[in-house]
Amino acid sequence: MDRLHVISRPALVLGTMATLVLGEEASGSQSSSRQRKYQYSPAQKAAAAVDNARFARYILTTLAAVVFALFVYRIVVQSIRYIRTLTCLNNDTQKYFKMPNLAFGAVKQHLLYAPLFRRRHNREIHLAWLQLGYVPTRFQSLFLAGVITMNVTLSVWGIEWDGPRDAALNHLRNRSGTLSVVNMIPLVLLAGRNNPLISLLNISFDNFNLVHRWFGRIMVLQALAHSIAEVVKRSDQDGWKAIQAAFQNSQMLMTGLVVSLENAMPATMASVAIVLMASAALRHAFYETFLHLHIALVILLLVFLWKHLENTYPQKYLLAVILLWAIERFTRFAVLVYRNVGRGGTKAELELLPGDACRVTLKMVRPWTFQPGQYAFITVPSVGLWTSHPFSLAWSSDGLDDRNDSEKGYMVSADDVLAKPGGEASMSLIIRRRSGFTAKLFEKAKRSTSGLTTVSAYVEGPYGGHSVLHSYGTVMVFAGGVGITHQVPFVRDLVAGYASGTVAARKVILIWVIQSPEHLEWIRPWMTTILAMDNRRDVLRIQLFVTQPRSTREIHSPSATVQMFPGKPNIDTLIEMESENQIGAMGVSVCGTGGLSDDVRAAVRKRQGWRNIDYLEQGFTW
Repeated sequence: MDRLHVISRPALVLGTMATLVLGEEASGSQSSSRQRKYQYSPAQKAAAAVDNARFARYILTTLAAVVFALFVYRIVVQSIRYIRTLTCLNNDTQKYFKMPNLAFGAVKQHLLYAPLFRRRHNREIHLAWLQLGYVPTRFQSLFLAGVITMNVTLSVWGIEWDGPRDAALNHLRNRSGTLSVVNMIPLVLLAGRNNPLISLLNISFDNFNLVHRWFGRIMVLQALAHSIAEVVKRSDQDGWKAIQAAFQNSQMLMTGLVVSLENAMPATMASVAIVLMASAALRHAFYETFLHLHIALVILLLVFLWKHLENTYPQKYLLAVILLWAIERFTRFAVLVYRNVGRGGTKAELELLPGDACRVTLKMVRPWTFQPGQYAFITVPSVGLWTSHPFSLAWSSDGLDDRNDSEKGYMVSADDVLAKPGGEASMSLIIRRRSGFTAKLFEKAKRSTSGLTTVSAYVEGPYGGHSVLHSYGTVMVFAGGVGITHQVPFVRDLVAGYASGTVAARKVILIWVIQSPEHLEWIRPWMTTILAMDNRRDVLRIQLFVTQPRSTREIHSPSATVQMFPGKPNIDTLIEMESENQIGAMGVSVCGTGGLSDDVRAAVRKRQGWRNIDYLEQGFTW
């Protein structure tokens, strides 16, 4: 791929005509197109390089414009919610905010909240035992279609398809190779846990991870087009034997396309392997193996690609990719060291619970101020070596007592605790046994005779915590199984905010779907604290649905505000009942199985245009 040169259009035309005339004269006596070699003139090379660089800038500029538009949208929405919160602090009816904006309601119903087809989004598609992934929303699909269309168009635009075959292949090779490297910039940026766009745009890592995978597919297809164009061009000119010789003698080809078995897998084949291994079926079935091979192949890809692009214009884009990847990795390492090193290190206390679960209490060296909706990546070397896994944080404690601050009505923050003699901040989460790391962790807790065991751990975070429910007069939080860990902090925050008069919430309804009453033990100490909070009865109602009770005697309601029911809930009916008598705007949050999330999403979509209802979803679908 050639360096950029400045050239005028008349010079380009003259250069092209001269090349064609000379090419015809030189090849007049040759009968085979294989023997005729078309050569770019300097003018054509410079013009093609200018186009490649211009189209690369188009991609980056377009993506930057999308980010700016989403940022403006986020600022507008956040400003509206902030004003709504202030307006409703002393307003118990909030009638103005109950009614929807019809235009925006239609956008939410048919674009923002709508799955691509009918109602399935978060419930995974299965083919026998294979997991095939998830159906994106219409907004996600529209964005991805735009990115794909842009890349296809720019990959072929301006190429001389009606001219000499060699010229078209040369142009296609350089264009697709340049754009492939350019697309690695958003590819790497969106893959990071510390992606700055997460907090800037208030978009979850889960959504960015979806876009990351599609940028990877686009990049690999362009890399394949780059390699195939070069192979076809050389076969046209010199035959397949010449290609074999080129593989043995050309560093550019060897590092870019394929080499003998004695050498490492190079750039194109590494990128193809990454995409194939990142398929949902393999990724979910062998996640830890996939993760390690994914990282190793990425490093291999960057090394070979650097050699492949040596002294070429696209190498500056690859340098940006490497810097982004290195900075993100360094940031994660720095956070791990800061949060966990010193003072004896971070400890994790494992407590065995019924229902194949365990409660993990983390006592960190340097904890952070806890916010609802946060999650962290946990590493337990004695269980999973260096692998880390994401878990929602359910509770924070100051280590002294769980009393409320008398003036604010909120739990004491971790920073306040650390300033107190003898205080030890901790954060807790619930882990249910599945496979891999969670199964090993459960077995380690099970082996303890006392039901309690302490292990060394490393905590990386916090992540998330950008969703705030303070501006809603009515809040419904749905949880399925262990998804309750995401919702408990929001309930605690809203009840405390109601008591202190700092939130708009006047009705908070927690709906938890569990298989057995013994699962109540998972959060019993935390719910005991919440139920004892000031003015809790005035704002909070809890509905428990037990899908597999052993006996009807297990189903009993402790009070009018804490009720228990057998079977699965009718999501549409529950939301209908609350929306008929909602106070102010309604926020509906869900964290649970894919089926539960899709049912809640469908019920919220159904009521757009009739009531002011927002939908919030938490999930780890990667």
